[in-house]
Amino acid sequence: MMLNKANTFLNLLNFGSDFVKPGHDQYVYGHAIGLCVTGLAPTHVAFKDAGGITAVDFNVGKSDRSGIKNAQHFESDTAPCKVCTQSDSYIVRCCVEGSLLEVNDRLIKHSKFAELSVNREGYIAIIMPKPADWPKVKASLLGLEEYKKLREIS
Repeated sequence: MMLNKANTFLNLLNFGSDFVKPGHDQYVYGHAIGLCVTGLAPTHVAFKDAGGITAVDFNVGKSDRSGIKNAQHFESDTAPCKVCTQSDSYIVRCCVEGSLLEVNDRLIKHSKFAELSVNREGYIAIIMPKPADWPKVKASLLGLEEYKKLREIS
């Protein structure tokens, strides 16, 4: 499983399990300079659908999030995109309150990055939370060992 391949990276991650809905697991990588990189955790339900992820759509809600020019302030439950499979679609959440600096619009053309390169090209968004908010956000997420225990991953 992807968890073993990227262990060094994953040790720096925090996880939002069942974020908003059961099985909608996401990761948040808190970078040393204060940025948060978010994406789908390897156990997200979209990866379990036959054929995997077939599309990523940043045109969610009231605006198209691809090609962001000015940072938009998002709540933790704001949807930067949805991921689609052959049989369903899943709304992805920010997981962190802050300014949306970038969405990974490469996923529009290469949706397989979301599952094949979760720790590199497969991120969904980069968010800048207020520095004072990060400890509270991190406390609400699971560490790697808690996540592995919850999902019964060795």
